[in-house]
Amino acid sequence: MTDKTPCFSDIIVDRTQPGVAVVTLNRPQVRNALNLSIRHELAQAFRSFTDDKTLRCVILTGNDEAFAAGADIEDMSRIGTIEMYHRHTERLWNAVGECPVPVIAAVNGYALGGGLELAMNADIIIAGRGARFGQPEVRVGIMPGAGGTQRLTRALGKFQAMHLCLTGDLLKAEDAYTLGLVSKLVDDAEVMPAAQKMAQHIASLPPIAIAQIKEVIIHGEDAPLQTALAMERKAVQILFASRDKQEGMQAFLEKRQPNFLGE
Repeated sequence: MTDKTPCFSDIIVDRTQPGVAVVTLNRPQVRNALNLSIRHELAQAFRSFTDDKTLRCVILTGNDEAFAAGADIEDMSRIGTIEMYHRHTERLWNAVGECPVPVIAAVNGYALGGGLELAMNADIIIAGRGARFGQPEVRVGIMPGAGGTQRLTRALGKFQAMHLCLTGDLLKAEDAYTLGLVSKLVDDAEVMPAAQKMAQHIASLPPIAIAQIKEVIIHGEDAPLQTALAMERKAVQILFASRDKQEGMQAFLEKRQPNFLGE
């Protein structure tokens, strides 16, 4: 952990790996249910990453039983409309979605409700075969409220999103992978090793190129095609001014490993 990393009670932030931060949800007694405290801590942690020039990738994970089994129902049962409004939890999730470096969600067990919405704020989802995904909010009289209806529709299409949100049914990891919700499917015991291997690989690549790829994919997704293609062209042109472009191509020609500096 670096000196700039705040201390937390409901999450653990590990900065022992060069260029990689591992953020672990740490409420195992309630399957990492997402109360207001853990949401604030996640937002604080991810905001602290924004200006960290040494950071290249983040892994977000839970434990073997649950990534996050949803919102804290006991907490939500006690609040009304105005308090719910004043919480502005969308601002807290935005801190994860707007992280400037790639975020890998490493999912074992349940990723339900707010847990699935949190995972969908990541850029890559690696899941164990025993993982389960779903938006079961309708079963307790509400609906997804942190992006579930919108991100699921963009990831899976209208009919799969309707199915999951209207029924509250759970999706097996194999089916989530087939439908495109999961990036990589591995054995349960291999989720963190696979996430760490991928994070270390991303951390070895040119960070400006990585940042531009993430930015163009995210902002181009809902733009008209010609606008998105223009955004892509401009990003490529920017990269041609970087030292890392020169280093990468020179290393390729010289048949050696490149040394990317983020310049």
